[in-house]
Amino acid sequence: MKYRPLLALFFTIFLDMLGIGILIPIIPVLLTDSSSPHYLLPPSMSVAQGYILLGTILALFSFGQFIAAPIIGQLSDKFGRKKLLALSIFGTALGHALFAFGVLFHVLPLLFFARLFAGLSAGNIVVAQAAIADITPPEQRAKNFGLIGAAFGLGFVIGPFIGGKLADPHIVSWFSASTPFWFAAILSFLNGILVLSFLRETNKFAKEGRVEWGRSIRNIVRALRMKALRPLFITNFLFQMGFSFYMTFSTVFLLTRFGFTEGNVGNYFAYVGLWIVFTQGVVTRVVSRRVGEIHVLRNSIIMVGLSILVILLTPEARLLYFIVPFFAISIGLTQANMTALISRSAGITIQGEILGINGSLNALAMTLPPLLSGVVAATFTPEAPLLIAAIIIIGSGLFFIDHVRREVGRHA
Repeated sequence: MKYRPLLALFFTIFLDMLGIGILIPIIPVLLTDSSSPHYLLPPSMSVAQGYILLGTILALFSFGQFIAAPIIGQLSDKFGRKKLLALSIFGTALGHALFAFGVLFHVLPLLFFARLFAGLSAGNIVVAQAAIADITPPEQRAKNFGLIGAAFGLGFVIGPFIGGKLADPHIVSWFSASTPFWFAAILSFLNGILVLSFLRETNKFAKEGRVEWGRSIRNIVRALRMKALRPLFITNFLFQMGFSFYMTFSTVFLLTRFGFTEGNVGNYFAYVGLWIVFTQGVVTRVVSRRVGEIHVLRNSIIMVGLSILVILLTPEARLLYFIVPFFAISIGLTQANMTALISRSAGITIQGEILGINGSLNALAMTLPPLLSGVVAATFTPEAPLLIAAIIIIGSGLFFIDHVRREVGRHA
């Protein structure tokens, strides 16, 4: 019986990530690949301007998360995980549908509004993390947070592959650039129905009091004032910021460096997702029984940064597939153990609040890089954001190692 909520949450996050994964191969093509039939920008706009627009549209989604994640976290503490999870998923469905309309009718302002709206609705991960924390003893959280990572990875195995195919009219004549977004909207709607029908409420510590609607800004200040958690928040912020630099222009990098198509991009990210699934479903669970979160993070964060450097220097596309296992395993271990360490360092009655603070930091970390990446790519090359990503992630790993060293010295 105790595993049923975990399975329900796994399936919920899988469907949500599947919907997001479907969009990965197509959004960059819409704004940056002028040779694609799916390209939406008018001839008067340059490729460099497309890079800036791509960064902006991706940043809007993260900005929406930054504003909404802590509010949704508080509401889930107050009213329960199930209701808020379903509400955010239905909002995601509407966001996907609005984006599909924008693509279908070439309405650029609607694309930007749709991504902002989808970001405001995207509290799914924060609520799911809080629900897992509700039902999991502290010593098992790295293992069970790994389930979210496995669902995330599995969605990325299937999602990008499906997305690349759904946009290809050679497969089915009526497939177009809007088809992946319609499919993602339908998936999210069905996901919300499943949550309402099958997920049991996990929050046994309902809180009274009012909701702070401006919590996103306060969260940044609070994170810096929490002495025990501050180094973890800073480490995770830098890591997520670097990873956002990578994700924003990784597809453009593949398009320009290796001449990938939407289908190739989908296949590549499906391969990455396969290794993340293996990491979160197998490696993380094995490692968590033998090694603590701190020891894992001291090594895994640096490995992510080094892997991006190697990807950036790879001369042939086929060599990427040898690098991906090291890259994906490092990402999987870092994400699961960082979330577990932050959760384990917080009180049991404020899991939604603490994970909401972490969600605010993550969203802010994923808002700034897309904006900067677009300008950097337009000014230099599409590869430049990946170099910045590697530097920031390695820096976050060094910061964490120094923090651990100082803690050991303080207690020696």
